[in-house]
Amino acid sequence: MPSLLVGVDIGGTFTDCVVLDRDGTITATKSTSTPDNFAEGMLATMRMAAERLGLSFEQFCRDVAVLTHGTTVGTNALIQRKGARVGLITTRGHEDAIHIMRGSRGVTSRDIRKVVHFPESQKPVPIVPKRLIEGVSERVDCFGEVVVPLNETEALDAIRRLVAQNVEAIAVCFLWSFKHSQHELRVKEMIRDLAPHVFASCSVDIAPKWGEYERMTATALNAYIGPVMAKYLANLDRQLKASGYAQPLQITQCAGGSISVDDAMESPLLTLDSGPVSGVTASLYLGRLMDCANIITTDMGGTSFDVGIIAGGQPAYSFVSNVAQYEYFLPKVDIHAIGSGGGSLARVDKVSRTLSVGPESAGADPGPVCYGKGGTAATVTDADVVLGTINPDNFLGGRIKLDRAKAIEAVQRIADPLKLTLMEAAAGIARIAEFKMADIIRKMTVEKGLDPRDFVLFAFGGAGPAHAGVFAHELGVQKLVIPQKAIASTWCAFGAAAADILHVYEQVDIQPTPFDVARVNGMLDTLEKKAKAQMDRDGIANSRRRFQFSLDMRHRGQINEVEVMLPEKRLKSAIAFALRNRFYARYEQLYGRGSSYGEARLEIVTLRLRATAATPHPKLSRAKRLNTKIAVKAGLGKRDIYWADLKKTARTPIYDGALLVPGNRVVGPAVIETTDTTVVVHPRRSLKVDAFGNFEIHF
Repeated sequence: MPSLLVGVDIGGTFTDCVVLDRDGTITATKSTSTPDNFAEGMLATMRMAAERLGLSFEQFCRDVAVLTHGTTVGTNALIQRKGARVGLITTRGHEDAIHIMRGSRGVTSRDIRKVVHFPESQKPVPIVPKRLIEGVSERVDCFGEVVVPLNETEALDAIRRLVAQNVEAIAVCFLWSFKHSQHELRVKEMIRDLAPHVFASCSVDIAPKWGEYERMTATALNAYIGPVMAKYLANLDRQLKASGYAQPLQITQCAGGSISVDDAMESPLLTLDSGPVSGVTASLYLGRLMDCANIITTDMGGTSFDVGIIAGGQPAYSFVSNVAQYEYFLPKVDIHAIGSGGGSLARVDKVSRTLSVGPESAGADPGPVCYGKGGTAATVTDADVVLGTINPDNFLGGRIKLDRAKAIEAVQRIADPLKLTLMEAAAGIARIAEFKMADIIRKMTVEKGLDPRDFVLFAFGGAGPAHAGVFAHELGVQKLVIPQKAIASTWCAFGAAAADILHVYEQVDIQPTPFDVARVNGMLDTLEKKAKAQMDRDGIANSRRRFQFSLDMRHRGQINEVEVMLPEKRLKSAIAFALRNRFYARYEQLYGRGSSYGEARLEIVTLRLRATAATPHPKLSRAKRLNTKIAVKAGLGKRDIYWADLKKTARTPIYDGALLVPGNRVVGPAVIETTDTTVVVHPRRSLKVDAFGNFEIHF
């Protein structure tokens, strides 16, 4: 019987694989990402895992019970503008909605330079050029009543004109279609009859919510990356099956959890940001084992720094996303990212003589200067090598030898115009990156009514454990956790392996207080029926199904809504008061005490169902006893490291993280080296290995 759980996560620099067997043994591998064909990097890291397990690749694939894959293929297609040629069919008279956008042009709360200098900002390059937008006669009103029937002749002509212009995908988005879906679904049917090779995307399938621009954007983006993702996933699925993998391939999605490969090919927009979300999934799983309900998750890789929040045992969600200045509706785990990773470039402004770090990155190719692949601009990783925190002879377990001399040359080019010493410049590069990370975490916590001091901070990713000691201390969190020691750098891949199946269903139905209980429950029944039908198709047994309902509510007359959980699963007249109180509590947590208005009527805007199905979970066991004695072999001697806190270089103990066991305690300054990451313990701090095998740093 297949027994292995496998998670694979493709990042901008590295592709990670985590394998868990039935005894809970974890095998982690990492290989360089292959942007020209991401499947090559994925298969390469899986082959490395098979080799470590002493299996042929074919036997390894046959032994896999569940393979869950997190991919950035769709994200990269959007960022690099390498998506499909897309046509759009919409209600006549509304052809320009996607070009008009919102007044903020998608820069609000994103790039502070564009916000401050808004007149200098520009609209993004259109996803769909105007010549590929077709309007057809049809109209549904806000109550879902058909005012103008769909003119099928016009729709047929529109499809033919778009196909004649060699479109690879067609997006269909009609006004108020989420109240009456038949028009869109009919056009989708016509596209498949006339041009079965063209990818079809309907707003009622992707974002059945009000907000014409955001809904249209989601539909167009889904069409833009659809052919690229479908080709990639179909090819990958075919290669895996040819190698012996017989189970359905699962793909991680942005709301947490996973979906089948067929669903991912139909709705590829769900895969955007799914990689970082897997880190939250893994942290949620481990946090429950540790009885830790409030967690700040931080993922620092080679290209970016991603932050997520788990509060009260639940991930924070967002329902409006932004990519390439395009805002769209999609329920997802709330992840904020900045361009601050190990490969972030350091630059000096010659006029102001100031140092900046990121958001530009050296990426996987050429990578930091110390990689010796032709990079010339100093990066955060180069600074770490100069400071001594990264051992150039033991990077990625010795698989890559770093060139410290080239790193010194690059950082010296930063130091000279600033009139700093080499070590001051290297420390400055690291600190700027670290303080930028602290700022984005404050945005995710303090600005949303949460106190970082109530949280534990999880740091993972290849570069995270080396820098988290600074920003965690700056935030005043309870403690810093580097999860599961050796696999911290592949934590998102572990999250993919730990992911449950998840489908999210939404229905907009705006109604004010007093609520029509029968009407609300009827909508919830409809959502549950959709979920059950999908799970029937997935072959999921009733015993594995879990349903979580929620309502988006607001003060009547306002625009922004807050999500209120509905543990009762159905409304009763008696819980109306409790529902109001939940809304007020959540509203005031977000916007401040006293900000709600109890005299105002409330509105339900969106009803939501998260339908989950448990998959086999990783087995993480607690050590039965703790050992305070550190093994002699765990000590790797001492190395000269520059400590900015001490403003000097000091001989610092180095430890092999694989040989530290639960109960061991190390007093800083010290550095712990694992196969794929480096943990830095600053002066006046201590590190211990907890019962689950995590590194904990206390301040």
